[in-house]
Amino acid sequence: MIYLDSAATTLQKPPQVARATAWAINHLASPGRGGHAAAMAAANTAFACRQAAAELFHLSDPEQVVFTFNATHGLNIAMKTLVRPGSTVVVSGYEHNAVTRPLHAIPNVTVRVAASPLFDRDGAVAAFRRAITPEVSAVICCHVSNVFGFILPVEDIARLCRERQVPLIVDASQSAGCVPVDMEALGAAFIAMPGHKGLYGPQGTGLLLCGDTLPQPLLEGGTGSASLVQSMPDFLPDRLEAGTHNVAGIAGLLAGLNFVRRRGVEHIGRREGALIRRFGQELETIPGITVFRARDPQAQAGVLSFQMEGMDCEELGERLGRQGIAVRAGLHCAPLAHQTAGTLERGTVRVSVSAFNQPQELRVLANRLRQLRRSGCANG
Repeated sequence: MIYLDSAATTLQKPPQVARATAWAINHLASPGRGGHAAAMAAANTAFACRQAAAELFHLSDPEQVVFTFNATHGLNIAMKTLVRPGSTVVVSGYEHNAVTRPLHAIPNVTVRVAASPLFDRDGAVAAFRRAITPEVSAVICCHVSNVFGFILPVEDIARLCRERQVPLIVDASQSAGCVPVDMEALGAAFIAMPGHKGLYGPQGTGLLLCGDTLPQPLLEGGTGSASLVQSMPDFLPDRLEAGTHNVAGIAGLLAGLNFVRRRGVEHIGRREGALIRRFGQELETIPGITVFRARDPQAQAGVLSFQMEGMDCEELGERLGRQGIAVRAGLHCAPLAHQTAGTLERGTVRVSVSAFNQPQELRVLANRLRQLRRSGCANG
């Protein structure tokens, strides 16, 4: 199989991730649940994972790194800390349902969309500048669009938020591990990310990077600390980590983080971007294919969407899947992004790469698409 769906999950992991996960299942107990060797080893592994993340994402205190189930979990914590019923919130025009659905669930929240043209970084900053007014309670922005790979200028948006004293939540689901994410420089209130995408960890893992705001727990329960107190601890990470940890997942995530640190985020990002640019250029030579790509290499990560004339995107995705090529097709859980880009009616076929993809895999996909056009399959 040629796997080109890493924006959903990086299926191809470094081998050490599976080894670490299997080792943890057989050797680690639970952090904070005992003073014996297996519990202490689990605590050391958890702390090592926090420390690796703090170094990679520039947090001074590893205890501000909170383990979550995924980015959605972390985003829910962040939003339900900062957004109250009746609040006004500004989001980009490229947000995932992981942002828009929780906002919809909070009563009487006004969601103001800072919509801007696709791949227009200056336009994005201008849109946020217009949208961030005194009544705004929070700004939420994805770093990279999961549909189009558009790298939003979060540094400039963060600067606007600091100037106007509005807390910022960053969804780093598509950037963590391939685009630099600097918590200290951004000054964000929260940055949420999954473990199973660009960090090459197991599914069911994620990280929430916390700034100075004391977050509100989504879950209450045992933490292994402050056991006499019936409210959740007022310190991190315990305040947000009720119940038993996913220790095997954390061990695998630590291995994934170490892989990214050794390869280098910038190196991974440059390589993925180069693969996508070459693929996009080749697609543009095929009649009947519309390619959504940036002309500025700094504006697009290793994710690209396209449409083929005469064929439904989901049908095309299924056809490619039967031929052993894994892509994703449809709305990708981000209807707002499609509405902003003008692709809501049809959706797109999305190709996304990882550190393990090779140029020849993308050439195979381009050739399959070319064959489909020549055979007339795309015309019914």
